[in-house]
Amino acid sequence: MTVELVILGLVVVTALAFDFTNGFHDTGNAMATSIATGALKPRTAVTLSAVLNLVGAFLSVEVATTVTKDVLLIQTPDGGLVSGLDPTIALTLIFSGLIGGILWNLATWLFGLPSSSSHALFGGLIGAGLASLGVAGVNWAGVVQKILVPAALAPFIAGCVAAVGTALVYLIARGADRRHRDQGFRWGQVGTASLVSLAHGTGDAQKTMGVIALALIAHGSLSVQGIEDDGLPPWIIVSCAVAIALGTYLGGWRVIRTLGKGLVEIEPPQGMAAEASSAAIILTSSHFGMALSTTHVATGSILGSGVGKPGATVRWGVAGRMVVGWLLTLPAAAVVGAACFVVAHAIGGLAGAVAIFLFMVVTSALIFMRSRHQKVDRHNVNDDWDEGTTPAPGDSLRSGTQEVTRS
Repeated sequence: MTVELVILGLVVVTALAFDFTNGFHDTGNAMATSIATGALKPRTAVTLSAVLNLVGAFLSVEVATTVTKDVLLIQTPDGGLVSGLDPTIALTLIFSGLIGGILWNLATWLFGLPSSSSHALFGGLIGAGLASLGVAGVNWAGVVQKILVPAALAPFIAGCVAAVGTALVYLIARGADRRHRDQGFRWGQVGTASLVSLAHGTGDAQKTMGVIALALIAHGSLSVQGIEDDGLPPWIIVSCAVAIALGTYLGGWRVIRTLGKGLVEIEPPQGMAAEASSAAIILTSSHFGMALSTTHVATGSILGSGVGKPGATVRWGVAGRMVVGWLLTLPAAAVVGAACFVVAHAIGGLAGAVAIFLFMVVTSALIFMRSRHQKVDRHNVNDDWDEGTTPAPGDSLRSGTQEVTRS
């Protein structure tokens, strides 16, 4: 068994691990508002989301193709590696980028920060690409057009659509009995949240499919032309679909809590309007192959639902902290990806790949252990949000006589 093949195996395993973290990190994008309003019980919500993420992963490969071509320039138009690029270096580059994405996902999950898994992945790949290939190794035109521009526009577009939708919903339903109105919109939320989950599967699972395909291109087992002619190998689609579904079922309760309780006190009409807006935008972006952040879309929609509801209070301080996290995501993941590549390259070969793999495993374990100090789960995810303080992860707050966990 060659060194390249072993590193390829590590890349595939790590890519599926990233897909898993993507699932539990982003569950809140689809289900936070439904859980917050009581439309779905927490465990029912994440189970439904997992099933629909699994189904959604089979619906399209446009975003996967974007990832193989529009982030790194490691292959020529005919599908081979660029001149002078050693396959081992190319695989180590991809491997390092994945580690950057995973560790940022876990760090933001620990803080309950709804950051973009997609941008964490792209940041890690860009950082590793800069460290290994220099500026010329990054497809800057693709990054700007398919990643940065959608990232800047998505929250505002989603917010505007959700604000208008929420205002219309309250206007239309203004004469209805509140109890019956809310019950009807809770049923509506089941449908719209399901659609967001389906849309999430069509977008985010594909990003990992694209990374695995990129690794196979680097190894010489696959070509861009082969993907365009025959599509992705079925095993890639199935494994990525299962990984993101399992992660979604685990439930990223810390992030769900922030989205469901931290931004706006959501009522069922707002929840349905926010989810419908998110689903429409995510599905549209997937159709055009844009690697959109579902987190940015969902957060923008939730904020828009607060703006659109008369008299609603939006916690702009919490939103501001999220925006800071979004701005840090690409550069922070890039630094980790670049550092991992430098270390792996300095050690060399399989030993270097194993070294950064062990670093990822140990760091991930430490983050998980830290999260256990103050557990957030389906039992306390809907506890009251104390907006007066911003604790570090693991702190607990007091609201009256009830202990409230902030994540």
